[in-house]
Amino acid sequence: MTQQTDHSQSSAVNLPELLERLDDDHQLLCELVAAFERTFPTELQALQLAVARADMSTVTTASHTLKGMLAGLSVTRAATAAQRLEQMGRDGLSPGLAEALKVLEHEVANLLPELQTYIRRT
Repeated sequence: MTQQTDHSQSSAVNLPELLERLDDDHQLLCELVAAFERTFPTELQALQLAVARADMSTVTTASHTLKGMLAGLSVTRAATAAQRLEQMGRDGLSPGLAEALKVLEHEVANLLPELQTYIRRT
């Protein structure tokens, strides 16, 4: 019983919500995941570079893009972490950027393998 709770809490994707939003269209899910896999690493890298350079404009833009991508796939905790980075960029708050980025990186660490697991099941 506890094991299921722990698993759902560690899951990055809210699959039931995502499938509901997609009207259980597994083909669409596969297409969305494929598009995400193509663009996500590049967008994350752009954010990482922007944080390293304290380029607040790019932090804002890149984190906004990631927030939308993640929210679109029902990856709520990571989308929230990206939103925090976006707000920090808008507010020009460079202290704490590296830590906020670590939170986002932690939330997405196993995201691509998790999405692939869902695709293989469908």
